[in-house]
Amino acid sequence: MINLGAFFSDIGNYFKSSYKCYSVSMMGDRDDLEKGGKIIMPTSALDKLTRSNIMYPMLFKLSNTEMNRHTHCGVLEFVAEEGLVYLPYWMMKNLLLEEGTKITVENVNLPVATFAKFQPQQISFLDITNPKAVLENALRNFACLTLGDVLSIKYNDKNYDLCVLETKPGNAVSIIECDMNVEFAPPIGYEEPGSHQKMNTNEDEEDLTVDAVEVDPFMEFGGEGNRLDGKKRVSETQAVPVTNNIIRRGIPNYDFKRRTISFIRTGRRRNEINDMKNKFETFSGSGQTLGKK
Repeated sequence: MINLGAFFSDIGNYFKSSYKCYSVSMMGDRDDLEKGGKIIMPTSALDKLTRSNIMYPMLFKLSNTEMNRHTHCGVLEFVAEEGLVYLPYWMMKNLLLEEGTKITVENVNLPVATFAKFQPQQISFLDITNPKAVLENALRNFACLTLGDVLSIKYNDKNYDLCVLETKPGNAVSIIECDMNVEFAPPIGYEEPGSHQKMNTNEDEEDLTVDAVEVDPFMEFGGEGNRLDGKKRVSETQAVPVTNNIIRRGIPNYDFKRRTISFIRTGRRRNEINDMKNKFETFSGSGQTLGKK
């Protein structure tokens, strides 16, 4: 005996239809529609889906047959006009669609994601303090991932594009209520520090080793003093030259530590200072009295 109920139930377990697609910006001031990977479908699609024996959650494959491009998505609402679907703008770019182009929508069953690898398209993505937390929060508005898609997420009023480089266990996976490991590839245009090769060859390379330069000895207070009354000075002092008259350049500071400031002192050595203190005599001049002797 043939089980007609099982036969007819298998007939209605598949949904496939064609619609004209438009970006969600055509629906008015709905900024939330751009934040994710879900589409807006007409009410008639909901009626067909409820009468079909499909598996939940509802996931769909969008195909642009003319350009041989496809992606996967979820559904957010069933409020579109008949014969139309509304897509996020980043999804239309991936599918190479223009406003009013026809696409094919069919329901699919996807495996649950266990791993995904993303590549930021802007170097500025590295400025985010905790990129994994930002991505996890943004992916709550997505239902699935497709290999090769370039997603768009928004953080601090700035849009970041992320290319899906790898997904497991398949090329298209569901990310609804899943425990997924995430990795990031270096952003496009990013170069590791120290990867640049030296610009100068051995022949043209400057010799930055110790280079001693002889300079004239510096004389402290080498000028001549004058009295306010115009008379000659009673005692004559001789300027003391600085003995350290060799300046060395090209020697890096190997003891440099980050977040510290080093002050290079050019004072005399301690022994020289002690010798000068021993030679110095206080009030060594001859005294004079105002009265006559």
